[in-house]
Amino acid sequence: MTTGEEHFVAQPDFSGLPWRKSSRSSNYGNCVEVAHTGHAVAARDSKAPDDEVLLVSATSWSSFLHGIREGRFDG
Repeated sequence: MTTGEEHFVAQPDFSGLPWRKSSRSSNYGNCVEVAHTGHAVAARDSKAPDDEVLLVSATSWSSFLHGIREGRFDG
């Protein structure tokens, strides 16, 4: 059911960002690419660069990296 008022959010254009992936990534394409946007970090699947992009605050990204280095996500 719609209310007659539809709102659309424009998808940001991330194509001009300097995307990079880890130097430790393999050549099999199973990588995450990241780009800094200023106040946020964009992440995408390197196999599907035209698909959705995850956008997180720079503070959250920094916390995530810290957790990786501390082994917080090791299984």
